[in-house]
Amino acid sequence: MSIDKSLKTKGKLVRPRNVFTRVERIKILKGEGKWEPTMSVFGIPKVKTVKLKRKTKSEKKAAKAETAEAAPTATSKEASAAAPAAKEKAKK
Repeated sequence: MSIDKSLKTKGKLVRPRNVFTRVERIKILKGEGKWEPTMSVFGIPKVKTVKLKRKTKSEKKAAKAETAEAAPTATSKEASAAAPAAKEKAKK
């Protein structure tokens, strides 16, 4: 039997809010550079909600592949620096 939507865990019920408090709206406007200290806190302009997209499994795999490709470049420099020392040990 399936679980009713109202009984699901809190983490899955998180949604973007479309109503912000006055303080939250001022913070967002400051971040956008649209807030001036001389403005009144009453009659603040509306602020759009930023909706985040969830990444699909294929997008997550692509992101992991990009980070994996970037990591060997840093280690390859270390490996190239350590290669002469390894060759000397191999000769002995």
